[in-house]
Amino acid sequence: MGNGEWVTKSLITHNTDMLVQSQKQHRWPFDVRPLTPKLGAEIIGVDLARGVDDALFRSIHQAFLQYQVLLFGTQDLPPGRQVEFSRHFGEVQIHVMNQYRADGHPELYRLSNLDENGNPNGKHPDKGTLAWHTDGSWRRVTGQATIIYAEVVAGEGGETHFCDMYGAYQRLSPEWKRRIANLRAVHNLDFSRTRRHGEDPMTEAQRREVPPVDHPIVRTHPDTGRKCLFLGDHAEYIAGMDYDEGRALIDELNALAVHPDLTYEHRWTPGELIVWDNRCLMHRATDYDPAVQRRVVRRCTVLGEIPRQ
Repeated sequence: MGNGEWVTKSLITHNTDMLVQSQKQHRWPFDVRPLTPKLGAEIIGVDLARGVDDALFRSIHQAFLQYQVLLFGTQDLPPGRQVEFSRHFGEVQIHVMNQYRADGHPELYRLSNLDENGNPNGKHPDKGTLAWHTDGSWRRVTGQATIIYAEVVAGEGGETHFCDMYGAYQRLSPEWKRRIANLRAVHNLDFSRTRRHGEDPMTEAQRREVPPVDHPIVRTHPDTGRKCLFLGDHAEYIAGMDYDEGRALIDELNALAVHPDLTYEHRWTPGELIVWDNRCLMHRATDYDPAVQRRVVRRCTVLGEIPRQ
């Protein structure tokens, strides 16, 4: 047996063992296949287009809290059904950047590089998504769940990566934990979408609608009670600290947060849907060539709560 074949068979055995273990731990009304040993799971046997009743959603939400990232395999999901599914989690955000709204549903936010003829237009729709971030941290009431459905995927690039912020906090040294215990970061959509990335997709009216807000760097997850880091690219500076010193601290912590064994990297297939928990994860998209590749995804972000230490 060649080394590559051995690795492939080992991965299959490992994934099968994790599936069996997950089924033994819970009596799910669906199959659950962990995506990595520590983060993410595929939900098998749920057709979201048929609708989700309260009993089924309770099980989905339990898996959501346990695995943080849930993948639902290829299915034809109309926009309205995506919004309906999102509402099970709570109030769906109406994004301030209304130029991205789609399909007659203000809750939907479409990222597309296609022109009116369906051809690549050469413009990336939002370069801010290429940096590690958490959706909605620029609001006082931050993002809870994000639900993305892939309509068209790039042949190369355009992946979505996730990193575990529970684990990021746990792996900080005691010195780091003491240093940041009471610090608050100021999150600012204008910073992350304009000044930081050299683009200006926001109008003055949009900027006024979402002024900067401060949140604890270490937050307690409201459902699990676990502590995690809460930063990402929307975090501009540290309240009460010299601006440059605060920027350096945020950049250092964002880099320290990403561990290869606490990361899941997803390569999309058309028709897949992913749900993730913004309260304990960061995520980012990978780059692609918008002049050649085609990529269209639609997103809902569900509002959560004001972060607490």
